[in-house]
Amino acid sequence: MRAETSRAELNADHDPEFGPWLAQASILVVDDEPGMRNFLLRTLGPRCKHLDEAADTEEATRKLDQRHFDVVILDNIMPGKNGVDWLNEQRSIGFFADAILMTAYADLETAIQALRAGAVDFVLKPFRSNQMLNAVARCLDRVRLQRENFVLRYELRAAADHILLRDKLIGGSASIQDVRQTIARVAPLPTTVLITGESGTGKEVAARSLHALSDRASKPFVPVNCAAIPPDVIESELFGHVRGAFTGAEARRDGLFLHAQGGTLFLDEIGEMPLATQSKLLRVIEDRRVRPVGAEREVPVDLRFVFATNAKLEQLVQEGRFRADLFYRINVMQLPLPPLRERGNDVIELAQLFMAKLSRQLGMPVVPITAEVEAGLAAYSWPGNVRELRNLIERSLILGRFPDDFGRDTIPVPRTMGTLDDIERQHILSVLRSHAGNREAAAQALGISRKTIDRKLTAWNG
Repeated sequence: MRAETSRAELNADHDPEFGPWLAQASILVVDDEPGMRNFLLRTLGPRCKHLDEAADTEEATRKLDQRHFDVVILDNIMPGKNGVDWLNEQRSIGFFADAILMTAYADLETAIQALRAGAVDFVLKPFRSNQMLNAVARCLDRVRLQRENFVLRYELRAAADHILLRDKLIGGSASIQDVRQTIARVAPLPTTVLITGESGTGKEVAARSLHALSDRASKPFVPVNCAAIPPDVIESELFGHVRGAFTGAEARRDGLFLHAQGGTLFLDEIGEMPLATQSKLLRVIEDRRVRPVGAEREVPVDLRFVFATNAKLEQLVQEGRFRADLFYRINVMQLPLPPLRERGNDVIELAQLFMAKLSRQLGMPVVPITAEVEAGLAAYSWPGNVRELRNLIERSLILGRFPDDFGRDTIPVPRTMGTLDDIERQHILSVLRSHAGNREAAAQALGISRKTIDRKLTAWNG
């Protein structure tokens, strides 16, 4: 019997004393007594998202192979294999969910064996419904806190360049508005997204926006920089491992796939992933199942994949450094992010925002962004994109001023009248400054296209 109920969608306000996570939980009840199973089905069924039952450990094993459960409620004394022995066996082959053991015999030896087998709670029969509901709520809170702590530690360890604009894309240019519109359209869908763009264009910001606008927003967002993980440990980091899987694996460990359960897994710099791991990732994407290192069981996962790269994956495929089948599997919806040099006056808006935020963060007075500085900001090609702009603002705050003659330091302006090309360059830069760096206005004043100005500025900075 399987209990799927719309009442579970009532959210935490229906049962506030049991926390907000019960309504989203998937639970398996394993007990050979029909009366106990029915009692737990009536107690938990109206309150959780998915509830399933098994009359013995063999049936429970089959159901664990079919789907992921957040909590398993397990009777200890059953015909055949008892609950503690079965739990011990499941842990050794790859079972990562929390388990609550039920027993009518409250002896110390059973309790010790249950803890060694990995049970996280112990409920004595007979019990009231509230006792079981509280035990399940404690399990769910524990898992949530563990995953949040792991993800936060991972983000702090992986974020070499802290990005202030983590959750939104700033700017009013047509190119960034197109990106926002695309994100709004694709975010509610389960479609896999590949974000492309130069380094520093805000690929993680776009990925977080996709997650925030999706129906998975309340679940984890797990960012992974594939280039920052050594090749010899990337499989264990992503897939997890069981105890004894390799030298030093003294305890089982959930991988990042499992920490992203129900949410979004963001794999940045996917082109840097080793070929051996690429083949295993392809299977996860296709089957939505993960096999931890050393495990015999594949664990079902429910998550959305978002990928990002600053490399040309088509070229990597031709060079044999990226699997063609994986490329075609992840290239469902491509979201290109424009470089900062193509975003017009967004650079001024971003500079002002960075100036305000970083001055508060560093406790230093704001450095005025004059019209001359704005012209320099607008005319520079920004090969490091938003990250380079942020670094410039921070450096200027520390020094108390922008670099001397910022326009000339960032844009190679000729100091003497020379060739016709020199005169043209000096004139275009002068018109840019007179229009406070607005390339559209400067192009109109000069009677040329905006693309011509972009092309010439790129050439002069190249």
